[in-house]
Amino acid sequence: MKTKILLKEAEMPTHWYNVVADMPNPPAPILAPDGSPISPDALTAIFPDAIIEQEVSAERWIAIPDEVREVLRLWHPSPLYRADRLEKALKTQAKIYFKNEAVSPAGSHKSNTAVAQAYYNKQQGIMRLATETGAGQWGCSLALAGQMFGMEVRVYMVKVSYDQKPYRRSMMQTWGAEVFASPTNMTQSGRHILEKHPDSPGSLGIAISEAVEEAAGRADTNYALGSVLNHVLLHQTIIGEEAKKQLELVGDYPDMIFAPCGGGSNFGGISFPFFADKATGKKIDLVAVEPTSCPTLTKGIYAYDYGDTEGLTPLTKMYTLGHDFMPPGIHAGGLRYHGDSALVSQLYDEGLLSAVAIPQLETFQAGELFAKTQGIIPAPESCHAVAATIREAKRCAETGEPKTLLFNLSGHGHFDMSSYDRYFKGELEDFEYPDEAIQESLAHLPKVG
Repeated sequence: MKTKILLKEAEMPTHWYNVVADMPNPPAPILAPDGSPISPDALTAIFPDAIIEQEVSAERWIAIPDEVREVLRLWHPSPLYRADRLEKALKTQAKIYFKNEAVSPAGSHKSNTAVAQAYYNKQQGIMRLATETGAGQWGCSLALAGQMFGMEVRVYMVKVSYDQKPYRRSMMQTWGAEVFASPTNMTQSGRHILEKHPDSPGSLGIAISEAVEEAAGRADTNYALGSVLNHVLLHQTIIGEEAKKQLELVGDYPDMIFAPCGGGSNFGGISFPFFADKATGKKIDLVAVEPTSCPTLTKGIYAYDYGDTEGLTPLTKMYTLGHDFMPPGIHAGGLRYHGDSALVSQLYDEGLLSAVAIPQLETFQAGELFAKTQGIIPAPESCHAVAATIREAKRCAETGEPKTLLFNLSGHGHFDMSSYDRYFKGELEDFEYPDEAIQESLAHLPKVG
């Protein structure tokens, strides 16, 4: 039995896979605030032309530029592992594999799209990027990519994560980025939030508002987003493409795939290349895993909503908890987002994907077991996929089913140890967001049509 399954550098994918080509229905259109469809030209104020083309493309395969592949080779192809020690601890008949995206310099899968986005902006002459970050993995990734291509990067980091994860801030600054706790008084969006909520812990929706506002207001600056949008999920499909090749090397194929899901790039990255098989009749269950405290797919509704808190973005049809939804300060900061990828949302609404919500304590328990058996300490976001995989492996132990399970270890937890400290001290709590609070937030959805 192989523990670590590796590809040669020459076997790294040359193209990204675009799931739109295999969706049974075309994606729902993006709308202006008045409900009219917007043209791709409306995005030119904050995105380069190549990114806009990818955002609306229906081509199945899109070539990865050589300059992007050259940087990605620093950590790709990333390893696939057989988690045999975890299997033994669970006494399960299931086989468990995980793709380890924590091997990137920034420590997570986010670098896969950061490099591509920095490259396309530089190609168009843009040398300054503004962005948001939750847990800090995306901010670190874009800071790294900016350094690789000689670009300036400004990061609006969700305040609760800014305070919880100081070393993520240090990493961004080491790679030359500016980092500010959001909401700030530097933007109209931030000042508006602080007027209403002076002690706001921040949210990804607020930080997006600040970054988009800055990018739209400066001709020398574009916006870069770490999840949600079609082109971001496209860039992440290198994960699933490699995983398919690696499983072929050991003659295996997954019955189920699990990945954390906040905005959807992690989940789409590993699952979409396998959806191509599902679209042709292959039986496989693709499971998005989210926190019970921010249950976008499992308790949200499928509707048009803004991608940010202040309503500066176009309207996207997605599963949402409402753009002014304020999730609690859980330690999986990358999953504290009110909405979800339009592609993930549509496929979920059509019954082609599954979703499960898991409470915070169970995710840390899973992360602890994984660390004790496999040696890697997962990021709190990744712990959600570990927990869902463990649930299914335990079911297999009860039923005797020899399923093959695959999950994406999207990042390591080396800069999340204060979260683990609180877990070990018994200071973490489970929080299931009250239905009435969700309904209150959903009442503020924009009226379309």
